[in-house]
Amino acid sequence: MPALSLRPSTGVAEYPALVVIWRSAVDATHDFLADAHRNEIESHLQSDYFPAVTLSVAELDGQPVGFSGVLDGNLEMLFVDARQRGGGIGTVLLSHAITEHGVTKVDVNEQNVSAAGFYARRGFEVVGRSETDEAGRPYPLLHLRFNGPS
Repeated sequence: MPALSLRPSTGVAEYPALVVIWRSAVDATHDFLADAHRNEIESHLQSDYFPAVTLSVAELDGQPVGFSGVLDGNLEMLFVDARQRGGGIGTVLLSHAITEHGVTKVDVNEQNVSAAGFYARRGFEVVGRSETDEAGRPYPLLHLRFNGPS
């Protein structure tokens, strides 16, 4: 089995590869997201969202397969290539975000039941809810706080 490694993002040059991972993950897990909204979000990844966070990249055999983005103790993004889902990559990225970057909070789309369960199984609990996402789109968010391993 190939070894998983984590590293900081190398920056702008690897953003296109991270967008491919993001799209794969979103297509597999965000069936509630309207195409126009998905495309709008995707159009801002490289210009706005990636530069705003500390990105960590998970690699298998030197190939990026997932990433996380952290800002001020918030896990702003965690995506794993759809072909690699269920293999522990997300857990490794989350553990790294908690231990190395002090993550204590994450927002998750309420309609993304698998993601909400993923965080709940790893010690996060719902502490609030918003009717819309941060851009005012009609996707309720659950606000989660880390309370330690379950």
